[in-house]
Amino acid sequence: MSEAVVASKTPFGVEAEEGKTYFWCSCGRSGNQPFCDGSHKDTEFRPVPYKAKESGTVYFCGCKQTQNQPRCDGTHRNID
Repeated sequence: MSEAVVASKTPFGVEAEEGKTYFWCSCGRSGNQPFCDGSHKDTEFRPVPYKAKESGTVYFCGCKQTQNQPRCDGTHRNID
């Protein structure tokens, strides 16, 4: 399996709407970060759906290394 591209060394804060589904880019190649734009085509990566349970700020992972996909878990602090 290839490694994801680090899109950002910080999370993306997004104002999510309750009940709406967002598709997080897991490959890091999307030009519409943190969301998928189909750039994963021809890779093993697939977008990760996230359905907001309530409205508010969601911190989506930018480094693509989180163990809590699609949300940031602080892993970016360990990336050089």
